[in-house]
Amino acid sequence: MRIHYLKMQGAGNQIVVVDQRQDNRPTPTPDQIRRLSNPATGPGFDQLMWVGPAENGAVTASYRVFNADGSEVEQCGNGVRCVAWMLAREDAGQQSFRFDSLGGRIEARILDDGRITVSMGAPVMDPARIPFVAEVQSDRYTLAVAGRTLEIAVVSMGNPHCVIEVPDVAAADVGGLGPLIERDPHFPARTNVGFMHVRDRTAIDLRVYERGVGETGACGTGACAAFVVARRRGLVDDQATVHLPGGQLVVSWRGDAETVWLTGDAELLSEGSIDI
Repeated sequence: MRIHYLKMQGAGNQIVVVDQRQDNRPTPTPDQIRRLSNPATGPGFDQLMWVGPAENGAVTASYRVFNADGSEVEQCGNGVRCVAWMLAREDAGQQSFRFDSLGGRIEARILDDGRITVSMGAPVMDPARIPFVAEVQSDRYTLAVAGRTLEIAVVSMGNPHCVIEVPDVAAADVGGLGPLIERDPHFPARTNVGFMHVRDRTAIDLRVYERGVGETGACGTGACAAFVVARRRGLVDDQATVHLPGGQLVVSWRGDAETVWLTGDAELLSEGSIDI
């Protein structure tokens, strides 16, 4: 099977988009995805966005998200912007899109400055829905990892996130703690792990160890999760810039059951075709 792909980036997050709205072929196997994600045998990516047809008239398209290790995940905020960019290139007159995904229905809008803003839905704090093993819901939990007791926050932005507040993200043990927390038994579906430092009321520093990928240049849902945690702790206003190694994302949220909005870039790096 030969596929055409777009290799893109959003805030440094490496994304490959495959448009299957017309062909609607079966998704690749985990082995095929792993080969595609490896720059030595494919275009290389953190996430693969497999775009399918709309299943009803209320949406523009559907998509599925696959990590570099071949696992399917619920959501990818940076990937959604890349899908919206692809559709806007196809029809310059269309500036607003709705998508169906495992993580729920998502809306994307092209802004006048070329950035793309995406409605990521309301954050989920209920442990059972994240999922996270806990007897009661709390804004703060403790987790024993590698002989250390960590204070964590847990939230779902369509996919599970563990957020740890640190004094300096550059010194955070992302490579050591990230994979241990990702597969900790308290997270039945594994988890993304964010290491967050709040600079001030409008700026957050963040590094993310992504489930099934490792540390990436950026993580859109991770930026949303970190902002929600900081907002619930009263550390930021209702909008802040999240600074990640690969770039910047703007997150806004009014609180409670309101949707979280994620705004950032989407850039085409290359495009091509490959047999899988």
